[in-house]
Amino acid sequence: MDPQQYTRLVRRLELDSHADPAAFRRRVMLVSLGAYAVIVGTLALCVLLVGLAVRFALAAYLNAGVVKFALLGAVFVVLPLVALALVLRTLFTRLAPPHGRPLTRDEAPALFDMLDRMRAKLGGPGIDHVLIDDRYNAAIAQLPRFGLFGWHANYLTIGLPYLLGVPMKEMLATVAHEYGHICGNHGKFGAWVYRQRQVFVALYGQVREQADDNLFQRAVAAVLDRLMPYYNAYTFVLSRQNEYDADRTASALVGTVANAQGLVRDALQSRWMAEEFWPTLLRHAERDARPPFMPFAAMKTAFKAGYEQWARPQVLAAALAVRSSPHDTHPCLRERVDATGEKAALPRPVDRPAADVLLPPELLRTLIRTFDDAWWEREGRHWEARHRQASRARLRLTELSARPLAELALGDLQELALLRIELVGPAAGKDVLAYLLAQPGGPFPKAAYHYGCILLGEGDDEGLFHLEAAVAHDRSLADAACDAGHAFLLRTRGERAAQLWMNGLLPRAA
Repeated sequence: MDPQQYTRLVRRLELDSHADPAAFRRRVMLVSLGAYAVIVGTLALCVLLVGLAVRFALAAYLNAGVVKFALLGAVFVVLPLVALALVLRTLFTRLAPPHGRPLTRDEAPALFDMLDRMRAKLGGPGIDHVLIDDRYNAAIAQLPRFGLFGWHANYLTIGLPYLLGVPMKEMLATVAHEYGHICGNHGKFGAWVYRQRQVFVALYGQVREQADDNLFQRAVAAVLDRLMPYYNAYTFVLSRQNEYDADRTASALVGTVANAQGLVRDALQSRWMAEEFWPTLLRHAERDARPPFMPFAAMKTAFKAGYEQWARPQVLAAALAVRSSPHDTHPCLRERVDATGEKAALPRPVDRPAADVLLPPELLRTLIRTFDDAWWEREGRHWEARHRQASRARLRLTELSARPLAELALGDLQELALLRIELVGPAAGKDVLAYLLAQPGGPFPKAAYHYGCILLGEGDDEGLFHLEAAVAHDRSLADAACDAGHAFLLRTRGERAAQLWMNGLLPRAA
């Protein structure tokens, strides 16, 4: 199923769910049970084949002796047994738990007391494991202990950046939202579908990873490749509806105002982290052999200092213009805030983040140091390599900048423009790109792509034509051009316009 077919199926199922919710839930139940039926049926077929093979081999032994029995057994018994073993290994493969640094009640009593009060009020299951990771996010995973079977273990993962960047009440709203998925506030059936969707998607991913091991697993993966889009589409629609129910759980616990403010802060601040905080830190590698500050140690201060960057009306307007995606069960920001009954507004600065309330100071310092050390261990060599490369690039930029544009060869003009974009910023390369694109001897697809991106960044839709020209002459630029143009149109004209433009661009890259 191609992406367009999948999107149309999701849209149709959404209409069906609104027209007759009870009938749609019954269909989701049948689809979910059908997924189990495929798995159980495969297992039963393997058992049946083993039984038939054993019976046939025994009959051969009684009628033809040991030698023929051994040959037939090797062909008709061993192969079904191998298939059965592979099916059992797939079904009982233990799904990998979430990554993170475990916390204990003794280390963070205030955090666990908060979770106890939340559980008592919402009446859900216990949380077996609490983890801290390096993402700006919070999530709950409910995993069976033995593949698809066994008692479930509940993992709550909270990102250290999230704890450092949000106030207590908004953090509790997010955790309550996640907990609402498993505590059954949107019904036992909804919680069951949410849990099984997580498990089946994770199990499918493991089957795909192991598909190259043998012919049998490749065949299983091929069957699942055809079935999973339909399973995903049906359960996706119900899961998206459950997101609203989980938001209502959060509002019931902390109030609609705090929940709405938290939704807005999460959308704007997480985007600021991805587009400003991390790129700003990594740009220091171009001049500094070592980071001037470590990321997690600086986050609390950075969130306060960055408030004026992301808490702006135009940033909020852009976030509210994003439409819901058929590939993300979470509805878009506007729809989620509207469902709370509140109006989307810029949240206030954080006086005291949740980390200062829930974690003892010594533990917080230890976590920050641990995550900073792990970050540098991962990124240190890349940082040093980038610093060496940037040092060479600055020398080259100085050399090219000393000469008039008219004296530079076409290749040098493109190199100068790209060096300015990399080391100074997109605006610094604009005039050189415009000059290059006006010269004979083209086309210059890479220059056209970068010039188009600069124009789109300035809000000029003429950049789309330059992206189209780039792809027409260099198909390797298609993915990057699609991403840039789609993001611009999604932000300015909506999903339909973005999809239509991308559909028109892709045939040129085919």
